[in-house]
Amino acid sequence: MNKQMPPEFYELLEEIQAIDFVLVELTLYLDTHPDDYNAIQQFNDCAKQSKHLKKQYEQQFGPLRQYGMSYSGYPWNWGDAPWPWQV
Repeated sequence: MNKQMPPEFYELLEEIQAIDFVLVELTLYLDTHPDDYNAIQQFNDCAKQSKHLKKQYEQQFGPLRQYGMSYSGYPWNWGDAPWPWQV
């Protein structure tokens, strides 16, 4: 599907991808450095930011995550495209 989305859609999606990448990297680091207090603080701050960005995305563009992690609008809008991985 080639539905054109507004620039904000792509910008917000890129922010989500970037912060989630940081979370993956921090998780790997903390697996080997579990007592690094500053890294844990950074992880928690990034987790809050990720949650905030995803909530903002879903309010503007619809569900982002499945299996009870996101709510659906009415009518059921899980079929609305494009999906984040389609852009």
